[in-house]
Amino acid sequence: MSAMLDNSTDPQAACYNIAAVERDTGLSKDTLRVWERRYGFPKPRRDHHDERLYSLPDLEKLRLLRLLIDQGHRPGKIINRSTTELSQLISARAPEQSTPPEIAVIIEMLLLHDVDRFRNALLQALMKQGLLRFVTETVAGLNHWIGEAWLAGRVQVFDEHLYSEHIQNILRNAIIAQPGRGSGPRVLLTSLPGEKHRIGLLMVEAVLCAEGAACVALGTETPIIDIKDAVPAYRADVVALSFSSAIPQAAALAGLAELRTLLPEGIEVWGGGGALARARKTAPGVLLLRSFDDLRYALERWRVEHAMR
Repeated sequence: MSAMLDNSTDPQAACYNIAAVERDTGLSKDTLRVWERRYGFPKPRRDHHDERLYSLPDLEKLRLLRLLIDQGHRPGKIINRSTTELSQLISARAPEQSTPPEIAVIIEMLLLHDVDRFRNALLQALMKQGLLRFVTETVAGLNHWIGEAWLAGRVQVFDEHLYSEHIQNILRNAIIAQPGRGSGPRVLLTSLPGEKHRIGLLMVEAVLCAEGAACVALGTETPIIDIKDAVPAYRADVVALSFSSAIPQAAALAGLAELRTLLPEGIEVWGGGGALARARKTAPGVLLLRSFDDLRYALERWRVEHAMR
């Protein structure tokens, strides 16, 4: 079935299924359903198969909500505001610093739709900086500044998709090219069902590999029971989960707490990502990582503690 169904010449009448909305906004299907039930928005109509269909105004408002949530707003405080009010909230933000020149060059190639030069610019940055700096400086910076360009109307959804595809391919290849198999800890990397975002997970894997850790990447959306079974199979020392800001903080914390109860005490559980950036506390035995510095500190702490045993 097509992601978009258009039964009218009026563009406002275009209908998007839940998979298309999830892909274009970064909000998970579970989040959309929770908001519908808890806040009364969105209010999709149903097709003859009882599948949800979202209008173009719904999609546009959901994009604005996602951007504001990324900036720290709580869904319950803003979800019932109009699209105009949400746009005003975005416009009222403090002015940003100018784009760093090295990042501006890459973004410009993206905006010009010059795919070859865009990819070459990314590869040159990787070769110049090395994997660790490329991830923590260039990719992190690009993620931020492309979001800013989207707010300014300079980047379209298809531009973001192309960016994501290239970054993922480059990071995967760079990770594979890392010398050696890595030493301890052995880190199992994944996300829980509903979390489809791969870039954050790949960035964590790249940092760990650059720091000499051994990584076992399961990709996204692994059920908790399968994570539990994978830990002994792959002899993992740590399980690291990534949660983007599209995932409600409470859901992320609950998932980490549930996983903690299923794993042996000696297996560490780490959680990070936008959903947890403002979390104040979590379940006992779960470590929250709010930055790449936190990740590197956790890695060093694990090595020091286990060297003493």
